[in-house]
Amino acid sequence: MPAIWKQPASIELLTRFSVNTASEHVGIEFTEVGDDHLTARMPVDQRTKQPAGILHGGMSVVLAETLGSCAAAFAAPKGHRVVGLDINANHIRPVTGGWVTGTARPVHVGRTTQVWQIEIKNEDGKLTCLSRITMAVLIPDDAKGATP
Repeated sequence: MPAIWKQPASIELLTRFSVNTASEHVGIEFTEVGDDHLTARMPVDQRTKQPAGILHGGMSVVLAETLGSCAAAFAAPKGHRVVGLDINANHIRPVTGGWVTGTARPVHVGRTTQVWQIEIKNEDGKLTCLSRITMAVLIPDDAKGATP
């Protein structure tokens, strides 16, 4: 298991966790669990486009939050939970079709917070969105007050 992951991480597990969720509904597919990153792709189709025919910015945020949240969960110690505190997204260029691929990489993995940067690119490998998510790491009740 790679050093960054404190819990087993795999495409199969991520796919199983996505059943009956927003990410499954919009077609997000996990494609890689690397030593220090997670990658997934999302179609640019009727589920993810805005009326102007381009990828809806909110859907880029859905992909970014999915990747950042999943990565944070696998990077947290067993029994800990992670919840989002903040997310931002800079929309760089429009996408009209095909797939976008996002990769989440850690900026900071601490005991109580994590920060992940997510780059979303089009099929030509051009950056379409740059996002950053801050996650709170919630310590289990039975571990509060315990000395590490």
